[in-house]
Amino acid sequence: MHSLRERVAEARWRRRLASSRSLNHGYRVGVGIVGAVVVVAGLIMVPLVGPGWLTVIAGLFVLATEFTWAERLLEFTKRHVKRWTDWLTAQPVWVRLLIGLATAAFVYGVMVVTLHLTGVPDWVPGWVPLWR
Repeated sequence: MHSLRERVAEARWRRRLASSRSLNHGYRVGVGIVGAVVVVAGLIMVPLVGPGWLTVIAGLFVLATEFTWAERLLEFTKRHVKRWTDWLTAQPVWVRLLIGLATAAFVYGVMVVTLHLTGVPDWVPGWVPLWR
């Protein structure tokens, strides 16, 4: 079984880019920049409302197409997410509900603190139960 990086490297378009040293270098720099921007955006979204961890994993996926260290980190992440998912599905329903409620309370708390620090946007209608 080939790794993601190896499968991309075997593609005809990628081999053509790799045949030119300057194009290959530019492509790798571009992948590094795009992947880093996506990872940073995901890390910013983690404490805020948004798909933070999913975005971080997507950025690692982009980086893993060219960089071995990112591929190893992505595999590590996938392995631990699977372990967590397997553990959680083996728990009784009340434990899963409790974890879900704790997660919802955490997200709500982060949202309240964020709105308190940044202020409620003007586009939020007045009837929404948030302090202004």
